[in-house]
Amino acid sequence: MKSRLLATTTVIALMTSACTTMEDTEMASLPQTVEYNPTIPQATSIFAELSPLYMHAPQFDQIADGEWQGIIEEAIAIQLAEMDAIASNPNAPDMGNTLVAMERSGQVFSRSYGAFSQIVGANINDTIAATDEALAPQIAAMNDSIYLNADLFARVKTIYDNRAAMAMTPEDAMLLETVYAQFVHRGAELGAEPQAELRQINERLSSLSSQISQAITTGQNEAAILVDTREELAGLSDGQITSAAAAATEAGHDGKFMLSVSNTTGVPTLAQLHNRDVRERLHNASVNRNQSGETSTLPMVREAIALRNRRAQLFGEPTHANWQMYDRMVSDPALAIGFMTDMVPALRATQEREAAVLQARIEQDGEDFQLAPWDWEYYAGIVRQERYALDNEEIKQYFVVDRVLEDGVFYMAGELYGLTFEKRSDIPTYHPDVSVYTVFHDGEAIALFYFDPMSRPSKRGGAWMSNFVEQSHLLGLRPVVTNTQNIAPPAPGEPALATWDDVGTMFHEFGHALHGIFADQQYPSISGTNTARDWVEFPSQFHENFAAVPEVLQRYARHHETGEVIPDELIEAIDRSSKFNQGHGFGEVIAASLLDMEWHSLDPSQPAPTDVMAFEGEALERIGLRSDLVPPRYRTPYFRHIFEHGYDAGYYAYTWTEMLHHDAYSYVEANGGMTREMGDRIVSTFLGQGHSKTYEQMFRDFTGRDPRVEPLLQARGLMAEGE
Repeated sequence: MKSRLLATTTVIALMTSACTTMEDTEMASLPQTVEYNPTIPQATSIFAELSPLYMHAPQFDQIADGEWQGIIEEAIAIQLAEMDAIASNPNAPDMGNTLVAMERSGQVFSRSYGAFSQIVGANINDTIAATDEALAPQIAAMNDSIYLNADLFARVKTIYDNRAAMAMTPEDAMLLETVYAQFVHRGAELGAEPQAELRQINERLSSLSSQISQAITTGQNEAAILVDTREELAGLSDGQITSAAAAATEAGHDGKFMLSVSNTTGVPTLAQLHNRDVRERLHNASVNRNQSGETSTLPMVREAIALRNRRAQLFGEPTHANWQMYDRMVSDPALAIGFMTDMVPALRATQEREAAVLQARIEQDGEDFQLAPWDWEYYAGIVRQERYALDNEEIKQYFVVDRVLEDGVFYMAGELYGLTFEKRSDIPTYHPDVSVYTVFHDGEAIALFYFDPMSRPSKRGGAWMSNFVEQSHLLGLRPVVTNTQNIAPPAPGEPALATWDDVGTMFHEFGHALHGIFADQQYPSISGTNTARDWVEFPSQFHENFAAVPEVLQRYARHHETGEVIPDELIEAIDRSSKFNQGHGFGEVIAASLLDMEWHSLDPSQPAPTDVMAFEGEALERIGLRSDLVPPRYRTPYFRHIFEHGYDAGYYAYTWTEMLHHDAYSYVEANGGMTREMGDRIVSTFLGQGHSKTYEQMFRDFTGRDPRVEPLLQARGLMAEGE
């Protein structure tokens, strides 16, 4: 057994002069400390110590799939032993022997689970899926054992109750506020009986989260449709058709063509396919997935909603949303709902206006059918091209994935922040598609960055950033971060090309990465991206703006065959068309955001809905948008964000932070644009601040004001310039 000193014992420094003595009674009144060296189980896995690789990158090549469960179960046991040792410390609680000790704990778990969770999302197989499902309730039980540990909470509460008399740094104070709030939120003040029920609820919810996520991934893969002839794929490029043929062959349907759905309701190829019947089949496959058969999530969704409502009851909260939003920038569900519903009338009017335009374009072709959801993006593409000379397939030819990253994203980071990047070949990864870069800041190596861009069946949909190593001065760790996307893979022998949406996502996810790379905090739990849901998307969305800065765009937007820089007319077309089709683009997001709030604003004293799809239909009717033509970005059965990612009662965050980023970027435009001086201000006010300050303070530190909604409305075309 290895012994490790978990707590920093209190040291009383007695400042005395040569002629000063201290009476025995005074000595007796001082706090006394005893030596405390608890024995902690020693880890035996490869994660027992920091990785010997550069910046402690995970040793993915040293772990077999079947080893992960044992590794993480051991890490859970060590984490619990560490926390029990802190709770049992005989010395009076203080920041060092309690809060700081807690920050030092759990390193074996953090190292192992950070690596494993990325494999679950980006390279899952049957063994990994089974391991994830087995571990989910154990991790929930671990968290409950920590937050429901009465002795541990008593120590935290003692420090919290005496905080006014303590000398603390601002980061110390924020850590204390955050940890105390987490304990209360997780049930530390509940009685024994409700705590016991809470443990059962949390374990079951964690199992459901894993099962729902895996079902969504499988459902997305199985929703792909087969097309018999090449002629039915008219409108797709030769490369897309070749990829569709290869996908069908790989699935055992040689001679046919396979079209996949995306993680969202909308499928990009709907904008290209001339054949209306194929469009309808593809749309229906997307919107109806996960509603029947082995991939149905409906029973699990019903149970998850009921359990969340019961948990809200245990805490005496009026809704799950009230319980969930305790630590947000917007902590009142009514404010989040009102923020979105205030935009519904203008957005509904935009949808009606755009639908009329598309219907007129259908009739212009001599067709007599009514606009349907599978027609919207196709005819929007035609109108976009006619009005703005914008052809998405033509634009795509200018966006080679690696060039967008290295000549676009990295160039922006260099101009704004003084970052440079060096590709490495000595760091093992979990899949051959992954690249690794050392990140330098003004010549000093400060981070590692992993990039995993292409979609594959083993990867869940969407895009995300995560940490393999969290920055912490306390632990002496620098950040190791990863960006994961789902860009359509090219046909064999062809370059990997990105859509304009893919490009925006690359800048978005790299904004998350920068939030982690520039983390400069003492404590890991409030470092970098460890912030509220309705703040963490602000730095990422903020950096999307730089994708269209002409100086940046002209560096990376070069034709994959000729090397020609993207013509000015195409750049102008992108800009002119940015407000077009907002009825669809913004409408699907607001519908999904309000659908999330509908599910999580239920009265927990009433039975949860038993018919998931009926409730969804009624909710969309209440929301008041044209969801018959523009379905929500995610329908309930495959709304992964709110059943796995922790965005329940939080999907509004994307729109809230969109407001923040448009207003913040207006400050950039008014104050010199993309300069090192501006970059230094960004880092010093919010990008490098983690959760060391309040979110409101960080925004005011950057802009000098509270956020305004007008720049968002103008950018979305819902309010005229100057209105």
